Amino acid sequence: MEEFIRTLHQKNIYVVGRITVFQSPLHTTLHPEWAIKKKSNPEEVWKDYKGLSFIDVGARPYWDYVVELSKASYEIGFDELNYDYIRYPSDGPMSEVNATWSEGHNRQEMLESFFIYLKEQIKPIGAITSADLFGMTTTNTDDLNIGQVLERALPYFDYISPMVYPSHYPKSFLNLGNPNKYPYQVIKHSMGEAVRRAQATSS
Repeated sequence: MEEFIRTLHQKNIYVVGRITVFQSPLHTTLHPEWAIKKKSNPEEVWKDYKGLSFIDVGARPYWDYVVELSKASYEIGFDELNYDYIRYPSDGPMSEVNATWSEGHNRQEMLESFFIYLKEQIKPIGAITSADLFGMTTTNTDDLNIGQVLERALPYFDYISPMVYPSHYPKSFLNLGNPNKYPYQVIKHSMGEAVRRAQATSS
């Protein structure tokens, strides 16, 4: 990978390393004690409708793994570290989600604690960081039940990448009926709101 990145740099290509964080079937297998479990069976790892499992955001031992992976990625030459799946799960039997590591904290507070820790550990090494958020974080003020709130992410990353995929919006969005048919309206409105809220946060 280091050699490949060097080749890309020789061609003046800016190289972004994407790190999938809390959706990690590998680590729920290696460390099931860190995983989100099923309420009906606390020993069984919860999975979404695609069969994918998640690490509990509150599993602090896993945070150190993410930090070490980030540092190693930066050391081999990635120009930017992009964090994806920085959230609690969705798209599954949500009533069965049992996030024991997060007990006593609401989801947005727990996720922001992770952001704070990540910045404290990664900023000193000089890495540029970015975060992928659900597109509707730009227009919703709640945490969408996944812990993501735009204002709780903005201070901790150099860039925020809202995933404003029109196909992922509900029929009620802007009363469009089928948002996927109106990509311009969806993206313009969503990103406009993102800019407005970012400016309000920084002022």
